[in-house]
Amino acid sequence: MLSVSDTEAVILNLVQPLNNQGDTEVVDLVAADGRILATPVTSKLDFPHWDNSAMDGYAVRYSDVQHCSIEQPAVLEIVEEIPAGYQPQSTIQQGQAARIFTGAVMPKGADTVVMQERTRPEENHVYILAAPQPQEFVRHKASFYQAGAQLLPAGIKLNAAEIAVLAAAQSSQLSVYRRPRVAIFSTGDELVTLDQPLAAGQIVDSNGYAIAALVKQSGAEPLMLGIVKDEPADLEKTIAYAIANADIVISSGGVSVGDYDYVDQILEKLGAKIHIRAVAMRPGKPLTVATFSTHNSALYFGLPGNPAAVLVTFLRFVQPVIKKLSGLADGWETAFVKVRSHQELRSDGKRETYVWGKLQLIDGIYEFHKAAGSHSSGNLINLAQTDALAVIPVGKTLISPGEEVQVLQTLL
Repeated sequence: MLSVSDTEAVILNLVQPLNNQGDTEVVDLVAADGRILATPVTSKLDFPHWDNSAMDGYAVRYSDVQHCSIEQPAVLEIVEEIPAGYQPQSTIQQGQAARIFTGAVMPKGADTVVMQERTRPEENHVYILAAPQPQEFVRHKASFYQAGAQLLPAGIKLNAAEIAVLAAAQSSQLSVYRRPRVAIFSTGDELVTLDQPLAAGQIVDSNGYAIAALVKQSGAEPLMLGIVKDEPADLEKTIAYAIANADIVISSGGVSVGDYDYVDQILEKLGAKIHIRAVAMRPGKPLTVATFSTHNSALYFGLPGNPAAVLVTFLRFVQPVIKKLSGLADGWETAFVKVRSHQELRSDGKRETYVWGKLQLIDGIYEFHKAAGSHSSGNLINLAQTDALAVIPVGKTLISPGEEVQVLQTLL
């Protein structure tokens, strides 16, 4: 049985990012939000496009104002007013200034902007009451970005800031990686769909819906294959279809050692190489990870059947795989933050233990508040409205109130 960190390393080593022909598509800028950029972007434009003012004030020649003060102000003639979007018509000569607004093009002859709070205008003249720094409040052409250089690299997620940069660069069509396809099915004769009446011993397949939501939140496309009964022929047919049509296959249930758990046997029959069968963690000990080199290089995850175990194993192992597969150049490893525990957290210390709860900001410091109620891996109810998993390491049995604890945020 592998440790959690060793399991993560083994799994990530099995993943190769999308890079084959057909793994990219061209989208417009509106559709690019949240996608992974497949090719670097350059621009023919400099940023800024021209020298412009960073303040509302007056464009001046520094040599005219370098020695002025409130006692001995410089008095300059205002020869032009330059709003944003206007092309200046004048060249600033000695003893002259132009009224200028933020973002407006600097006029020829001027090299400095004096902010309006340090001036006193009177009719067609302005009094400069304090000496500025040379070239103060001037944003020079190409000082942010020079045309022809790489603007954005491949392998990054396009969020609001990147979309804004691309819009400013007039990049309307972008090459992005396709979203990974994830096939999802649940196993068990006890499972029914949410619109079926419940008979004795039956439960609704909530895991399928939860996994599909997690897959979409992770940036992939779910392929819902529904419920598969505990019949070897049905399981084999479903798995064979899934590995032929998806990059990742996720099943929930059927990976423990019960008499009716056939999944491992069927995987071996289909030629799978099983890399992991169990992990030293709670919840989530029964975990199957397999590859199919002859079937589209699909990666198979057999998650446990209990709801909390599904959440923990997905966030700990599947989500990083989706991120890496999607073409992200880096940042796909599981990330933890250190916070303060609000209450006592306990474990037997034998396995890495995950406790679900909520982060709250208390006096500027995040605290982890354990969810009320039973922390049985089968308790679905108190998972709702949680947003974090606290980690109790192997060998540690107690985290006291106020003690630092590592948490994994579950809201993607």
